[in-house]
Amino acid sequence: MTVLTNGLRGGFLGSLAALVVALPLLGAQAATAPEIDARVNAAIDRLHKEVKGSEAVTSKSAGYLVFPGVIKAGFIFAGEGGEGALRIGGKTAGYYNMVSGSVGFQGGAQKRDIIIAFMDAGSLQKFQESDGWKAGADASVAVFDTGAGANIDVGKIKEPVVAFVVGQSGLMAGVSLDGSKITKTRK
Repeated sequence: MTVLTNGLRGGFLGSLAALVVALPLLGAQAATAPEIDARVNAAIDRLHKEVKGSEAVTSKSAGYLVFPGVIKAGFIFAGEGGEGALRIGGKTAGYYNMVSGSVGFQGGAQKRDIIIAFMDAGSLQKFQESDGWKAGADASVAVFDTGAGANIDVGKIKEPVVAFVVGQSGLMAGVSLDGSKITKTRK
C-alpha cells in the first residue's frame, strides 16, 4: 500500500510540478502590438475560410476577441494561455491575455485559435467594464466546436456571447472556455 500511495503522490507532484513550470512559459509570449495584430488577422482569415457563415457572425457582432495560437498543455493538471486583441468595427480596441487551468482526465498538448464574439452591445459593454472577465462566471459562452466543413447560421444564434475554436492541432480532446480569465494588458 505504501508503494501505491507513494506512486500516486509522486505522479500528482510530478504533474503539479510540470504545470508550475509550464504556466510561466505560456505567459512568456509577450509580443508587440503589430505582431499580435498580424496573428489576429491570420486567425480571422482561418476562421472565415474554415467555417461557413462565420464572416456574418464577426460582421454582425458588437465586437470580438481573437486569441490566435492559444496553447493548452498538461497531464491531469493543464494550463492554457495566449495573447489576443479585441476588435470593434474591424479595428483593434485593446490587447488582452487569456489564462486558464484545469484538473481532470486529460493529457497532451493543443494549439488553437479562439474567437469570442459579443453579439450585442450590452455583453460587449459588460466585458469592457470588467476588471478581469471570466468565461462561465461573468457570462455564459456558447462554444462552437468547428470541425471540417462547419457551417454557422447567424440567424439562429440566440446567445449574447459565442465562441469558435479553430485550427486545432495536437492531442487534447474537449473544448471548453469555462474558467478562462481574460484580462486587458494594454490599449
